[in-house]
Amino acid sequence: MYRVWSLECLKYGIMDNKEFSKQLENRTKAFALTVIRLSASLPNIPEGKVIKYQIAKSGTSIGANYREANRARSKADFLNKIKICESEASELRSNHECL
Repeated sequence: MYRVWSLECLKYGIMDNKEFSKQLENRTKAFALTVIRLSASLPNIPEGKVIKYQIAKSGTSIGANYREANRARSKADFLNKIKICESEASELRSNHECL
């Protein structure tokens, strides 16, 4: 029965929470690496250094906090870490708009 359900999930692109979490961890890690490359490409002028630091910090923090959320000890801890991810993403977007 489970195997049939798994095949249906693959067919329709449905996955369980564990699979989804792992895929999102991988995506946030790839995103962090992209942000680091973007940060490295910015000029080394005083203004550029401020934005470089901020986008590198918030861009890498999203994945780190999502990973921590998946290892949360309680639902409240999980939700708190997800909210931190959301805040960091908002900060990154704000800094990106300044470029």
